[in-house]
Amino acid sequence: MSDSLLSPFAALFAVTDEQAMWRVQMHDDAEAFAKLVRRWEGPIQRLCTRMTGDIHRGQDLAQETFARVFARRKEYEPRGRFSTFLWRVALNLCYDELRRVKRRGETPLNGSEEPINADGELRAEELTPDARLVEEEQARLVRDALLQLPEAYRIVVILRHYENLKFREIAAVLEIPEGTVKSRMAEALTQLGRILTPVLSGKQPSAGRNPQRRIEENSALLTSSEGSRHPSPVLATPSPLRMERGMG
Repeated sequence: MSDSLLSPFAALFAVTDEQAMWRVQMHDDAEAFAKLVRRWEGPIQRLCTRMTGDIHRGQDLAQETFARVFARRKEYEPRGRFSTFLWRVALNLCYDELRRVKRRGETPLNGSEEPINADGELRAEELTPDARLVEEEQARLVRDALLQLPEAYRIVVILRHYENLKFREIAAVLEIPEGTVKSRMAEALTQLGRILTPVLSGKQPSAGRNPQRRIEENSALLTSSEGSRHPSPVLATPSPLRMERGMG
């Protein structure tokens, strides 16, 4: 195929999120909007699934997110990154759904039983049966622990550890100071340590054990669980507390 035939496709691929959204806003460009959906449906579905603990509810909320963005395209104000705007729309829908769940008095969410990969799809069964059972059990424990966190802490963990956003990017999404994001992350890791340690050890943690070390070990499990953007063996995963010190 000649370069002249390839050039339109190369130009489309080079379009930024902000440029694509401008085309949607100004020209109702269906192809530009489809490009945004293809780029972001995986991350948005992961966010909604982890916030609500239900993969099917996550899929519905992701669809609703994009439907709302398109319906309100004329109201979009490109004062920052499109991704910041999109995360915020999705998160607000998650909060609304969680409030509806509480009002209806439904059974507390216990996490999706279906693991998802980094693209938001059901993960292929590539491991041996024994290894898969161990990994799925660890992932389930982390999902359940994450759902026990207050929403303000849960979202920070999801955006930081699963979606790899920097602290300043999370601050922009949540519209709070960066220092508040860091303090919420520290508290979230502390709470996860308290939740996960007794479950993983099968007993209450020893009073003499270093609590900082306990938090680091359990947050390493968090980082290595299913669907992480940076999966790695549990014991080999750098501590998120160490990661935080050099990133912002």
